[in-house]
Amino acid sequence: MLKRLFPHPLLSVMLFVTWMLLVNQFKIGSLVMALILSIIIPWMTAAYWPNRPKLKQLPAFAAYCLLVMWDIVVANVQVAKIILFMPADKIKSAWIPVPIELKTPEAITMLAGTITMTPGTVTADMSSCGRVLLIHSLHAPDPDAIRDDIKSRYEARLKRIFE
Repeated sequence: MLKRLFPHPLLSVMLFVTWMLLVNQFKIGSLVMALILSIIIPWMTAAYWPNRPKLKQLPAFAAYCLLVMWDIVVANVQVAKIILFMPADKIKSAWIPVPIELKTPEAITMLAGTITMTPGTVTADMSSCGRVLLIHSLHAPDPDAIRDDIKSRYEARLKRIFE
């Protein structure tokens, strides 16, 4: 019964919390609307997710989210320093191919999104075989170090979470 009512419990929780944050008021009408949305949207979209990803380690996923949020804050400061204080001729932008070992589309999407959300880097393309991401970095004095950092900091964690 509960599985039919909440086919995607994590999505339901996220929708409920997001709605409450959007309306920014703790009233009965807001709670009822959040509850309705958190039940109806996952129920209506369940047919489109027949093979939804299984999070093998929920605490590791939460830790990953916190790590990404921290990295976004740190990267904002680094990008500000680069833009404000580094002479333009000293900035070394680079295109970096990052070979990936992830197999699930959700994990690959999460990695690409993480790279793009982190200021100073953007995922620009994926190879046709799906095994290499092309990353652009605002300042990459050592592109190999950036590639290795992405693989060890993000990809390894996502591998533990999704695979």
